[in-house]
Amino acid sequence: MKIQSLSIVVPNKNCVNNCAFCVSKMHTEDYPNQKEGNDRFYDLYEKDYIKRLEFARDNGCNTVILTGNSEPQQNREFLKHFGTINNHLSKPFRKIDIQTTGVLIDDEYLRFMRNHVGINTIALSISDLFNDEQNARINGTPQQLTVHIAHLCSEIKRYDFNLRLSLNMTDTYNNRSAEEIFDYAKELGANQITFRELYSSGTGTPQDNWIKEHAASKELLQSIKSFIKTNGRPLRIMEYGQTLYSVKEMSVVVDDDCMSTALKEEMKYLILRPDCKLYSLWNDKGSLVF
Repeated sequence: MKIQSLSIVVPNKNCVNNCAFCVSKMHTEDYPNQKEGNDRFYDLYEKDYIKRLEFARDNGCNTVILTGNSEPQQNREFLKHFGTINNHLSKPFRKIDIQTTGVLIDDEYLRFMRNHVGINTIALSISDLFNDEQNARINGTPQQLTVHIAHLCSEIKRYDFNLRLSLNMTDTYNNRSAEEIFDYAKELGANQITFRELYSSGTGTPQDNWIKEHAASKELLQSIKSFIKTNGRPLRIMEYGQTLYSVKEMSVVVDDDCMSTALKEEMKYLILRPDCKLYSLWNDKGSLVF
């Protein structure tokens, strides 16, 4: 079994954001949180959790992505605990990413993520790279917590993280050229860019309806792919079949299967949930691995 990455769901009750296209709101989340609050069986589930981490490592997985149905940095205690657990594994994860909109992250939090949690790459999930207020509106971020993208990118680079811009392809980019997007990403200091086509469940949820009206145009997505192929240098075929390119000295991939719906022998990722069990899909409890 080949596993590209291990997504760790950081438990939170409520997300500080209210993203218009939020995938987690498209389906019911009823996984029990055995990682926190079950003091009676703490030792049992702690061992289960470590066993799943070690299983991923045993199957060639080198990358952890700290993510969830909310902003992972909302649960600092969990991140602190994960950093401690990982450091005590016989084969710790060396490559640790965090997927976040950047809300609530300041200088002190960056230091904590770098020094204790061991995070190497911060993947900023951005819905409008060029307009902070519009980005906050689409992400449903409270006005007082609006992320100032250029400043945050500067701070991330100051602490020498790898900066990945994970661009949610909304229609805010329709009036931008592919070259504009790449040039501004370069100006912000990005090391990597992921173009994420918005996922629709096809079940008529409010999020599906929003995506239907506000997803980036097919013409823009095609122009980005053409720009990458014309101006980029192929680096390698990734584990899940996508080609990784270097464009303007940034590594670039177009993710058109963010929910891992395509069937392949390799697993794009495994998901470790707070119930201390591993799954291979976000939206199907039948994907339980063990």
